[in-house]
Amino acid sequence: MLEFQNVSKEFGPVKALANINFKVAKGEIVGLVGENGAGKSTLMKIIFGAYQADSGIILIDGRKTRFSSPRDAMSKGIGMVFQEQSLIGNLSIMENLFLGREREFQKCGLIDFKKMAEASRYQLAKVGLDIDPYMETARLSFSQRQLIELAKVLALEERSSGDLVILLDEPTSVLSEDEVTLLFELVNNLRERAAFIFVSHRLDEVIRLSDRIYVLKDGELVDEVAREKAVASHIQSKMVGREIDTEYYKQDDRLPFAPSPPLLSVQNASVRGRFEKISLDLHAGEVLCLVGTEGSGREAVLRAVFGMHKIDNGRIVYFGNEFLKIRSPNAAVENDVGYMPRERKIEGIFASMNVAENITSCQLPAYARYGLLNKAMELGLADEWIKRLSVKTPSARTDCNRLSGGNQQKVVLAKWRSTGSKIIMLDHPTRGLDIGAKEDVYSMIREMSSAGIGLLLIPDTFEEAIGLGHNIVVIKDGRTVERFDCLKQKVTPFDLVSAMT
Repeated sequence: MLEFQNVSKEFGPVKALANINFKVAKGEIVGLVGENGAGKSTLMKIIFGAYQADSGIILIDGRKTRFSSPRDAMSKGIGMVFQEQSLIGNLSIMENLFLGREREFQKCGLIDFKKMAEASRYQLAKVGLDIDPYMETARLSFSQRQLIELAKVLALEERSSGDLVILLDEPTSVLSEDEVTLLFELVNNLRERAAFIFVSHRLDEVIRLSDRIYVLKDGELVDEVAREKAVASHIQSKMVGREIDTEYYKQDDRLPFAPSPPLLSVQNASVRGRFEKISLDLHAGEVLCLVGTEGSGREAVLRAVFGMHKIDNGRIVYFGNEFLKIRSPNAAVENDVGYMPRERKIEGIFASMNVAENITSCQLPAYARYGLLNKAMELGLADEWIKRLSVKTPSARTDCNRLSGGNQQKVVLAKWRSTGSKIIMLDHPTRGLDIGAKEDVYSMIREMSSAGIGLLLIPDTFEEAIGLGHNIVVIKDGRTVERFDCLKQKVTPFDLVSAMT
């Protein structure tokens, strides 16, 4: 259906892709893996028409073509489900499904919303969603929005001349195991309608879903593996160019934290509709992991601590100071509390500002004199953290929106670490990161813990919680249901699943 022959793409001196040969057959699911900065995003954007190749040939059904824009790609049957999601929250589901296609539902110059709703129900049925198309999209859970993204792409098949090729960019990054299973069943059931290109850093899922797997490194295809011959450790070593450290979560560096008064104490706190009577203590040097399903309330706990949600009952005590009240993110930052949100492109970075500006964005007075910013100092700090976190960027002056997702995540980490925050909350800090970048983040977490920083962490997987945490708190339906001490107990993923269910 789709084939690349010797496709290359350069951005100035940076060779993003070099002589890529890549193909997808009808009904096939092809996996695409590689480190952050390996070229996956560039390859996907060329397929989707956001970038144009500098050289090489692109074929659809054996016919030479090129995609001048995403609209052109969609007209030829190419659709994309974005990792960061492309839905507009204050529009209804049906308005999102047919965004840009409103003329199809116009009558006498007005949109026939009844007709649009009927068409929406037909598209939603393809992905197994029985939901009111008039509902505002912001009210949906992340997993529901992910399915609507897929339905939006499948709506192209009525307009395309051939079968679809659907690009799935990290579609499982924050889904529960049950939601991942449902998504995979759906994708397999859609093979008759479409072929899929599946990008993910979760190698077990790539091997489980894909028929073949392409491995990218530094803009080149370094391996192609059939599913029946795929071994995760082999693929990992190809991705990073070396054998992976077996002490993956840096457990040997997980030292007991010293007994001391808590940096943070959440005492019977409630936020109406989000969580109830949550109590937890976070100590200096402790990594405290919150585990639960999507919507369990754990994300809301972090946002309440950061001053984004006002608690209705109970209290939150910072640094043992009964009188310190944090009612806004501004106040949180001023009192040495940092927060890495899950939605990094929306809340974590300033996409149009460069790396250096993002890193110093919460501490500008420290780099200013007489009201003027000292650019040399700012760049010096950025260069230091680029080196410490192995951020792949042409320079500190590069705009953050030009970095891969994993490198954007590292910039957010650098921002909070460089401010001297004493409490740092991390919501899925390794979401969308490759195996090598995850190791860098784990090392950073251990370093922060050793430095006496209290870390409140929502992990990406159960294994991550067990491998990184000193303690684990399981939250279900907005309430604490169980606690585990990882230094004193042998905790397994089954224990966490049992507590959640």
